[in-house]
Amino acid sequence: MGLLTLLAKRFIAGLTVHDAMRAVERLNRNGILATIDHLGENVHSREEATAAADEYIRILDEIDKTGVQSNVSVKLTMMGLEIDSYFCAENVARIVKKAKELNNFVRIDMEGSAVTQVTLDVFERLHAEFDNVGIVIQSYLYRSEADVRRLNDDKINIRLCKGAYKEPREIAYPQKEAVNESYLKLARLILTEGGHVGLATHDDKMIEPLMAFIKERNIPTSSYEWQMLYGIRRARQEQLAAAGETVRVYVPYGSDWVGYFSRRMMERKENFFFAFRHFFKG
Repeated sequence: MGLLTLLAKRFIAGLTVHDAMRAVERLNRNGILATIDHLGENVHSREEATAAADEYIRILDEIDKTGVQSNVSVKLTMMGLEIDSYFCAENVARIVKKAKELNNFVRIDMEGSAVTQVTLDVFERLHAEFDNVGIVIQSYLYRSEADVRRLNDDKINIRLCKGAYKEPREIAYPQKEAVNESYLKLARLILTEGGHVGLATHDDKMIEPLMAFIKERNIPTSSYEWQMLYGIRRARQEQLAAAGETVRVYVPYGSDWVGYFSRRMMERKENFFFAFRHFFKG
């Protein structure tokens, strides 16, 4: 069994939606919420994009049927963004409408910088019609503070992460310390001026100062949640949940796990070492 396969078994829930449901059920038993992510991106035909949206409709139906506590996350390049942005928006609207009918929520994921602006454009078209949709902002991009301030005006539900794609220094902070500083600044900005925020981090250097900030400002737990990835810092996830914090874990599944891991590992060496380090931790 290759190293990539070993890593995948730890960090991917499985190949089918039923595998994902079983993983979510286990998380829920420990007081942890979930977001299901069907792996895939950069589709090249309308038929593939339509099929991907159909799969998300099935996921939402399965969540409703089983009663698990989970929402969903979608990548727009999987929904046809690189074919036609209006087609993509209509395709995703089917998912968001279905989620609305089932009292659920859809997160629009953020991908590489080449599609940052168009992703925000599609999100804003969807948000003009639906209130059960949120977006992701990456703290390593220079533009993110301006994006956060604009989104805060409308109290948008934001998932804040550091960013995992390899980006040129002309548009993204190249040093880890600067990315961390940006993350903390943006997190505080959303916590005090925005809507709900998903604080996506496994790093105690981010968690602890934000915990102190939240306590100091008396920010209600309903305004934020901690978000982590499946299989990473499982003991920390459970510790936070046991302390009364809202914790949500991203649960990826699907047959595209090889492509997913290969793309992420090749893009940035930090991604590989991060995954490998946490493979041996609880």
